[in-house]
Amino acid sequence: MQFKFESIFLTVVVLFTLVLIPSGLMLAQNEAAGLRAIGTPHDPKVPMSWNRYHDNAAILDFCERLVEAYPNLAKLEVIGQSYKGNDILALTLSDFSHGDPDRKPAFFIQANIHSNELQGTEIAMYTAWYLAENYGSVEFINQLLRDRTFYILPTINPDGRDYFIYEPNNPNSPRSGLMPFDDDGDWEVEEDKFDDLNNDGHITMMRRKNPNGRWKVDPNNPLRMVRVPDGETGDYEMLGYEGIDRDGDGRVNEDRTGYYDPNRDWGWNWQPDYVQRGALMYPFSTPENIAVKDFVISRSNIAGAQSYHNYGGMFLRGPGAEEDKGSYDRNDIRVYDLIGEKGEKMVPGYRYLIVYKDLYSVFGGDVDFYHGGRGVFAYVNELMTSYLLFNDESQIGRWEDTQFYDFDKYLLFGDAYVPWEPFDHPQFGPIEIGGPKKNYVRNHPGFLLEQDAHRNMAFTLYHAHQMPKLQIREPRVRSIGRNLTEITVTVDNVRATPTHSSHDLKNKITPPNIISIRGAEVISGLLMSNPDLGVGKEQTHEPDALRVSNIPGTGSVHLRWIVKGSPGEIEIEVDSPKGGLHRASFPLR
Repeated sequence: MQFKFESIFLTVVVLFTLVLIPSGLMLAQNEAAGLRAIGTPHDPKVPMSWNRYHDNAAILDFCERLVEAYPNLAKLEVIGQSYKGNDILALTLSDFSHGDPDRKPAFFIQANIHSNELQGTEIAMYTAWYLAENYGSVEFINQLLRDRTFYILPTINPDGRDYFIYEPNNPNSPRSGLMPFDDDGDWEVEEDKFDDLNNDGHITMMRRKNPNGRWKVDPNNPLRMVRVPDGETGDYEMLGYEGIDRDGDGRVNEDRTGYYDPNRDWGWNWQPDYVQRGALMYPFSTPENIAVKDFVISRSNIAGAQSYHNYGGMFLRGPGAEEDKGSYDRNDIRVYDLIGEKGEKMVPGYRYLIVYKDLYSVFGGDVDFYHGGRGVFAYVNELMTSYLLFNDESQIGRWEDTQFYDFDKYLLFGDAYVPWEPFDHPQFGPIEIGGPKKNYVRNHPGFLLEQDAHRNMAFTLYHAHQMPKLQIREPRVRSIGRNLTEITVTVDNVRATPTHSSHDLKNKITPPNIISIRGAEVISGLLMSNPDLGVGKEQTHEPDALRVSNIPGTGSVHLRWIVKGSPGEIEIEVDSPKGGLHRASFPLR
């Protein structure tokens, strides 16, 4: 009996003690039990799931919540409207308490120019989220947002994005926006689009039995069709994507939504449609690209740019066409190589390539506009690669259907394909329908998306880190007699990217850097090529504000002023469009 009483008493004491434990202590114990993964924001103010794709409404909701949670770091604006009247959103990320964000070196990110290339939007949003959520806890992020500005456009094709998500499509459709065109020249517009014959939301393939066909079922995978060798006959013929000949012209799906290529619309080395398939009437024919162009041109502080596409696992730099090689000289290529080769290490399975040389010729592409038209160091990342499926190095730069079928079998458990099923076609008769769903192959499966988002984001942060960072050294002061003082100032660029690319200098795209002295009566101002030996060139007009064409990457410029008297304090100001606005005061006595 005594034992039972003591047991009951002990139980009551334990329960009473648990009730009295402060809630903060309980939370601390829970956090200790579930340790935060390194590299992941702690207790984010803006909860997000990065293993899924978001529509336009969800993108706007995310942007608004981010700005509300971090008003000192994030700003949202609408920079224009799409053809269908959807807003084109732009996030600005920077530490607003440390300088004007439009006067800091800026990094520009755009995504989803092609409707079916969804994941760039998620990576762009992930970048904004990661920067904001880690500010205050990761010193690298703190310094990055103090020094730099990020302009992030999650989708520049909002019409096509929602159309791909909510309408029946295949993995490759549509690449365009939704401006209507008569693709087949019959004076009707979009009258023969895809038809979702089995109403599953995906446009898959049609096959029909044929004793003299060229295709057969893969004996190792009933979902996969393989072509038979020459001299043999198969069991099926392939009839293309699901559809019906709606206009009676003997063709199926030949007048679809769109159909143009918004990445052949940019105003650098543009060519008409008969040269570059997909081009429209003239450069910047689409309202979406006009809005982006106007945004970029109005911000001369943009020093680096990133455009997200898919597919192939590539960091691409220009030129898009071989005849444009002259716009990339060896000094610019050194910067591209530094960043691109680092990207290969940061994102396994991705390769650093040149568009025209390693892929195909592109005229009027976005990356060429940023480099050629704005003098900005820019890359296109082609997201997703079959290497990611099994981390198989033999798949780098390759595409094999078997890898995607095996991945679906062993890791997705059949979720990525529509099994072949019979259908009575009104024109082809008995057929079968099946194949990959629209969100497979080109777009990441969910659990691969977050990892690739982080790695590609890290690549852009490395690029942004290598943009110009200018520092003013303490002046050297020397009395030279006759009531004159010589003041020599050095301005260092401690990062790899120059304030002006060689192409920028050649074509005078961006105004020069202006380095000024205040607090002294200037008699003469010189840009010194060798300050130790006294070799320099005088600027006779406005000698107090020296015009410096370029401050090279990991390099310096030296300036010398001859001033009257012996000033007690001076201020040096460096006003660089792509290097930022910097001021420093120095007492000289």
